[in-house]
Amino acid sequence: MRNLISWQKSTRRKPLIIRGARQVGKTFIINEFGNTYYSGNVHTVNFERHPEWHSLFDQNLDPDRILKELEIVLNVRINPETDLLFFDEIQACPKAITAMRYFYEEMPDLHLIAAGSLLEFAMKDIGFPVGRVNLMELAPMNFYEFLEATGRENLAAIIVETPTRLSETVHQLLLNILKQYMFVGGMPESVLRWRETQSMKEVFSVQSDLLNTYRQDFSKYSPGVDTKALNHTLDHLSKHIGNQIKYARLSDEFTGPTNKKAFEMLLTARLIHKVCSTSASSLPFSAYASGTKFKTVFLDMGLMHSLNGLQANLELSKNDLLSAYNGGLAEQFAGQEFLSAGHNPLFYWARDAKSSKAEVDYLVERNGKIYPVEIKSGSKGTLRSMHFLLEQNPRIEHGFVLSTAQFGSPDGTRIKFLPLYYAHNLVAPEF
Repeated sequence: MRNLISWQKSTRRKPLIIRGARQVGKTFIINEFGNTYYSGNVHTVNFERHPEWHSLFDQNLDPDRILKELEIVLNVRINPETDLLFFDEIQACPKAITAMRYFYEEMPDLHLIAAGSLLEFAMKDIGFPVGRVNLMELAPMNFYEFLEATGRENLAAIIVETPTRLSETVHQLLLNILKQYMFVGGMPESVLRWRETQSMKEVFSVQSDLLNTYRQDFSKYSPGVDTKALNHTLDHLSKHIGNQIKYARLSDEFTGPTNKKAFEMLLTARLIHKVCSTSASSLPFSAYASGTKFKTVFLDMGLMHSLNGLQANLELSKNDLLSAYNGGLAEQFAGQEFLSAGHNPLFYWARDAKSSKAEVDYLVERNGKIYPVEIKSGSKGTLRSMHFLLEQNPRIEHGFVLSTAQFGSPDGTRIKFLPLYYAHNLVAPEF
């Protein structure tokens, strides 16, 4: 919402496209923003619900003509000074995406926002209006938003303040609620169902429906992509968070190139995010990223659990819940928090020497400085990889360890320990 307000007030405002996977709340947040911060009306053009409106963009892409005809079909007057025009499900009308560049050039006073999923597939034949639109990405709800949505505003306020050592009572309370979040996840409908029912069975029902929706979308991805390969790849990746990806292992039924194509389609659909290996000594990370050594973070940990069919009620009772998936669950949580803070793309460090397994889960950049981040499911561990990385890179001030341990910084080390629930805080601008 803060980003939307900044866009509204910017003197360099352009038409805005909000991207994100299905059902992360794009339509809701835009309507909430429009109804709250515009003195006029929000005019919604839903291209999926009204395919007959696509023809408005067939004759030409003259924004003056299009706006006048939209006023006719909507039976409204659109005032550029007070109103918000909202193109919803814009992927269903690719020409409307192209038209946004002309709205920018010829109607700069108009406040225009578009939202949609699978946008990259819709744009593959028309090109993207580079330099003519602003872009934002909406992720699932993070842990802070989960706390607020479930009536824990006091705890939410704590985890965005400067990290400090909390009482053991509050620390354990946050960890216990974090366990709930790791099964519920951040999809808005899942969070709503949890708030209303406190039933994991109900939450799993929502997650199952969402996953079915995503699978039904597979046919829209691209001609020639085997939907069975997409399903196999999706299932495999959900079970191997935190592990390096090898295309040949994604499915035994398909070749490496077929698996690779399926993997890239899931990336494009934003169901997964790529975490590339890179150097810890130089910026930007992308300039030194490996094209062959990478891991993944799933869209949402709740959906990840649902794909794997874990029995939530049994898992929640375990004290070492965060060790699930060989520690990959905690790594997934941190990655999801980083992405929600706008820290995208993600990177990690792995030693290039032969027979070496040294690896640090994430590298983050803040104010031109590099910080390695290790994720530990528990409070113990040797941290050999972190120590090695810091020894080899004396210019790195310190590294962070996210775990279930209390806040602290051992004397004589360049390592700071933060509880997992501070993950978003670690990369947020105010940290």
